[in-house]
Amino acid sequence: MTQHRDGSEVVVVTGASAGVGRATVRRFARDRARIALLARGEERLEAAASEVEAVGGEALVLPVDVADADAVEDAASRAEERFGPIDIWINNAMTSVFAEVPDVKPAEYRRVMEVNYLGYVHGTLSALKRMLPRDRGRLVQVGSALAFRGIPLQAAYCASKHAIEGFNDALRTELIHNGSNVSLHSVHLPAVNTPQFEWVLSRLPNRSQPVPPIYQPEVAADAIHWAAHSSRAVLFVGAPTFKTVYGQRTVPRLLDHYLARTGYDGQQTDEPRTEDIANLWDPAPGDFAAHGRFGDRSRERSPLLWASKNRSWLTLFGGAALAAAGVLAARR
Repeated sequence: MTQHRDGSEVVVVTGASAGVGRATVRRFARDRARIALLARGEERLEAAASEVEAVGGEALVLPVDVADADAVEDAASRAEERFGPIDIWINNAMTSVFAEVPDVKPAEYRRVMEVNYLGYVHGTLSALKRMLPRDRGRLVQVGSALAFRGIPLQAAYCASKHAIEGFNDALRTELIHNGSNVSLHSVHLPAVNTPQFEWVLSRLPNRSQPVPPIYQPEVAADAIHWAAHSSRAVLFVGAPTFKTVYGQRTVPRLLDHYLARTGYDGQQTDEPRTEDIANLWDPAPGDFAAHGRFGDRSRERSPLLWASKNRSWLTLFGGAALAAAGVLAARR
């Protein structure tokens, strides 16, 4: 990791103005990092920058649509001009459409792919352009359980997350082949209580919701921060993510029928959808930050994440326990 003059890290976060990105910005700000904030909504970016500066970090507001490769490249240049070499680049920006496959328009499929998939590609290319010649730096790709298992009503989003995983696999093998010290980390999240369910473009009859169980965005931010400083290539956050990934590997047809039965109601509340605030094409208006409206139903901790972060100690403890049990059994 680069040693800057004050010891702080230089971090770039896309989708930094709200949701998981906003919570991630807050987490790195606690380290007094220098953070470049990329998103479209300038007002929310300014609010996020104020939060960074309030705890001793430095922030650079960079309004940008990650679907625009030239704009992302310009933002990367401005970040390094202001703060110096980028240590960590976190791709997180996303959008979605909630509807059955025939009800999503071709332009909407294209837009979701341009933001979610190509946005990650653009960020990765700008990061690699700077990190590879220096032979240092860390890329963190914020993924989802839906990168491994598609669910009804979110075909566009699921397709984009699957695409990112294929891209990550290819890039990771290239970095290994070339002996690069640039590292790539994927963090796959469960359902998170973010504002996206207020502004997602939806054609469902009722208001959308994350599929329970739901986690607070701070759980995701903690995982992203930890992954950025670890040697872990892939991190699954929350038991639902783990179960989804391994369920898909072992009983995919069973999951087909389970999701066909539960996936529609699980993504909607009992409240009728009364208005459309969609951020697909433009930033949604409103004073949104990290949290959505499901706080009273959201978990603030993930035991599985704790176990994953501490698995070396748990393995050592488990091995010692087994050895002790073996000794006792032998004595008997």
